[in-house]
Amino acid sequence: MNLSTKGRYAVMAMVDLARSSQGKPVALNEIAQRQEISLSYLEQLFAGLRRGGLVVSARGPGGGYRLARPAEETRIADIMIAVEEPLRATRCDLASPKGCTGQNGRCVTHDLWEELGRQIHIFLSGVTLADVVNKRVLGMSRPIEQSVHHQQTAAE
Repeated sequence: MNLSTKGRYAVMAMVDLARSSQGKPVALNEIAQRQEISLSYLEQLFAGLRRGGLVVSARGPGGGYRLARPAEETRIADIMIAVEEPLRATRCDLASPKGCTGQNGRCVTHDLWEELGRQIHIFLSGVTLADVVNKRVLGMSRPIEQSVHHQQTAAE
């Protein structure tokens, strides 16, 4: 499964905005420079974020963007949805009557990948911009080898 640059860059830009705005508008060229994202690409992303109600813009000198609501109320899943980043792991086009296999059926692993997509959405819905800004996501997981070893040690 691949997360496109669209979703990653939108989250990076929103975290940057949350960190640097302090309620004042931030110019996109500042975010573009700090995050090393093309300004034209960032403008496209912010058009979606604005339509999604996540940012508001201010024109004129000292203008730019600011969060439309507090960082504590802005979920990462909302950002992904606003920039039209799909949060699913299947290859299926849900609107297609042909299903995964192209023959009116699902592939044998469809339910596995569909549930993975659902779990990703649940996770991203539980993480806010404030969580990322305040580094509260760190330590929530650890490499699989450590988890398995920790479980084995705890069981002994």
